[in-house]
Amino acid sequence: MLEVALHFEKAASRFDPAVMIGPGIACLIIGLFIWLGGLGFRRLLVAIVGAVGGAICGFFVIGHNVVFAVVLAAVFAIVATIFERIFITILAAALAMVLSFAVMAVLPTDGANSLKKYPEYKVSTEPLSMQRTIETAQAYMKDFSGEIRQSCSYMHPSCWAIMAGLAVIFILGGFWVWRLTSALCCAALGTMLVFVGMIILLMYKGAEPINHISHKAMFYVTVFGVMTAFGTVEQLVLCPHLNKKFAKKEVKTKDKNKDKQESETKVSNWRTG
Repeated sequence: MLEVALHFEKAASRFDPAVMIGPGIACLIIGLFIWLGGLGFRRLLVAIVGAVGGAICGFFVIGHNVVFAVVLAAVFAIVATIFERIFITILAAALAMVLSFAVMAVLPTDGANSLKKYPEYKVSTEPLSMQRTIETAQAYMKDFSGEIRQSCSYMHPSCWAIMAGLAVIFILGGFWVWRLTSALCCAALGTMLVFVGMIILLMYKGAEPINHISHKAMFYVTVFGVMTAFGTVEQLVLCPHLNKKFAKKEVKTKDKNKDKQESETKVSNWRTG
């Protein structure tokens, strides 16, 4: 899995700038927003995540149909907004499984030596066009998916037990400690997007961030954990003030509407009386 990522990293410096710079900056900005303020804007967050998840399912999983992807994105966004609490709980459990899998997948397993070795990729020395960039990226993603399936088949049962246990913990947390689970989910998702955005931008510049991270894995895992913890605490401390502010505005609006209705009723009674 790491081998494919490293070869992709080498090829990325030749990709079309629009394919790398746009998504990289978008991931970075959205990640910072979710990392520091996702808890205060949960409805917007679940709508965006739901739309992105629906678009991915519609385009990559079900079929390469743009119209169907847009429809599913809208449906997922609406459903996620309606069932906000359930959606965030599921998202938190899914993030816990994905992140734990990413850590444990690089550990040596009994079948590690039996993993298929992909041939050396021929990295072009010339800049790639938009179409060629997309085709190359899709080829790498296909190989990467194959590596993930192989890693799953060779992963020890204890690893699956750990991932399942983490998922259950976050699901229970969604019912018992809702604010903490939501804040932790937003902080982890935001941190992950910040990492992805920085990796994409650095890959385009030819800095080989994946190779650097692979040699200092524990350091970056620690950085990820510290950023997630900071984002969680920051949102728990500051976001309640945002919620109270919006709640006060809603109360004031309701009071004004109530006073207006009472005034209109009195006027109507005086005229009819």
